[in-house]
Amino acid sequence: MKLLLLTAGTRGDVEPFAALARHAVRSGAEVALGVPDEAVAGLADVDAFGLGVDFSRLVGAQGVSPLAAARAVRTTVRPGMRRMLSSAVRAVLEHRPDVVVHHPKVLTAPRAADAVGVPHVVVETVPTLTPTRAFPMPGTTARDLGPLNPLTYRAASAAARLFAREVAEACAPLGGAGAGRAPSPAAASLVPVSPHLLPPPADWPASVVTTGAWTSPGRSPEPGPAVREFLDAGPFLYAGFGSMAAGDPVHRARAVVAAARAHGLRTLLVTGWGGLEQPRGERAPDVLAVPAVPHDAVLPRASVAVHHGGAGTVHAVARAGVPSVVVPFTADQPFWAALLHRRGLASRPVRPRHLDTAPLTAAVAQAQACHRTAQEVARAVRTDRGAEEALRVLERVVRAGGGGVSR
Repeated sequence: MKLLLLTAGTRGDVEPFAALARHAVRSGAEVALGVPDEAVAGLADVDAFGLGVDFSRLVGAQGVSPLAAARAVRTTVRPGMRRMLSSAVRAVLEHRPDVVVHHPKVLTAPRAADAVGVPHVVVETVPTLTPTRAFPMPGTTARDLGPLNPLTYRAASAAARLFAREVAEACAPLGGAGAGRAPSPAAASLVPVSPHLLPPPADWPASVVTTGAWTSPGRSPEPGPAVREFLDAGPFLYAGFGSMAAGDPVHRARAVVAAARAHGLRTLLVTGWGGLEQPRGERAPDVLAVPAVPHDAVLPRASVAVHHGGAGTVHAVARAGVPSVVVPFTADQPFWAALLHRRGLASRPVRPRHLDTAPLTAAVAQAQACHRTAQEVARAVRTDRGAEEALRVLERVVRAGGGGVSR
């Protein structure tokens, strides 16, 4: 089986595809993986190539004001999307795979797959494409609208229309196959989400398969010596906000450290793309700031995790059996924050503008009371074999020549 995997976005969008690629290579498949340029260096063990876009630059360019965001769309986001969409088309034409597996942001993948006569499979890293009455589209509202929930999923097609011009330009090399009629529907939709966190809705069609999260085979990388020494020194609070860099990272860090100290915990600050920053000149033996850590090696040692609620982090924390304080900033994060709270795995969400010492201290106390439930759910989540299930679906798609699949 010859697979072409195409993804776009931040770390949470890249890591599941990388995990799937590793499992596929182990199973004997031929795999090429297209990712944002900044992710290529960390993927030396798979055949990875850049798609001509740096998502860390796109995120950083958006700033904190509506004016800055609007300017970034014109000067940075649209040109970046144009390069990425064109690179995806070229990759399909070059690799001629048996199936194209793509992130929803890779809007040209369906047309390119049609042009070479192969099926495409979309990956809903967040369940935003398939309407359901069970919950509104993540990223639209955190409020359950009941029978109106399916209507919220129209937002996904509206977002795609924003880049209609870039899609048309990128698909020009495909000739008639890239224009005119709508592309073929996906042969399947893979949802790399644990059913122990989010059971698949009963009204999803059989072509939508909840596989469980995709995690890389083998052991996690070992943390560096400074992190290992910190982990061995006793209980600590993990704090990391991934790619969420807008706002005051120093103020956040001070609030996190103060809340941890109020509960007798040390603090591991994972600064990510700039969401947390230890004040210059301030060093303390109970605080360690690092840019990144291997989640699966570090989180099981934490007492509480304070995080932004990205899908990848949510699953890593759930596997580790650690209770959460979620500070949702944007997009699907309020959805995951509300889900974890409902499941008894997290405190009430803390809004970013309320991220001060007092509310965060109270939230940590609430989270600590969730420890037993977090441990119970972790045992179930760790039984997921998401990447293996995804490969079984892809094999069925290839055998069927793009026909439907069953759950």
